[in-house]
Amino acid sequence: MNYQNLDKEVLTSVYKNAHIALQSISNIIGETDHPDMKNELSEEYDGYEKYIGKLSAYMKEVGCEPKDIGFMQKAFMFTSIKMNTLTDDSKSHVAELMIKGTVMGITELTEILNKHSNGLGEQTRALTQELLDLEESFEQRLKRLL
Repeated sequence: MNYQNLDKEVLTSVYKNAHIALQSISNIIGETDHPDMKNELSEEYDGYEKYIGKLSAYMKEVGCEPKDIGFMQKAFMFTSIKMNTLTDDSKSHVAELMIKGTVMGITELTEILNKHSNGLGEQTRALTQELLDLEESFEQRLKRLL
């Protein structure tokens, strides 16, 4: 795989990672009444939204089309969150759910960086690392809410 194709593949994966996080927050924010959790989710949403704006602009610049997550995946995520908060919508349970999702994102990004470290363009590597850093900071902040 050549350099440009690898960058486009990684950018697409990173975009999907951030977009899934944004969708998850949209699905879960209405499931909690705890002010600290709502505030945290709102701040995370803003962080992902700003990041996606920056990533989308770069993807457009290099001719890579961002792809939305599919309807079935959105429906599954929505249903999963509804089921997981049906009997327990406490602050700590919502934090636990968000941490699990965040850790999955962190794992994916770490694998990308480890696997393709030397093959990525500087900007693609920087954008991937930026999302990794953002998600790691969100994980630490969510731990306070357990």
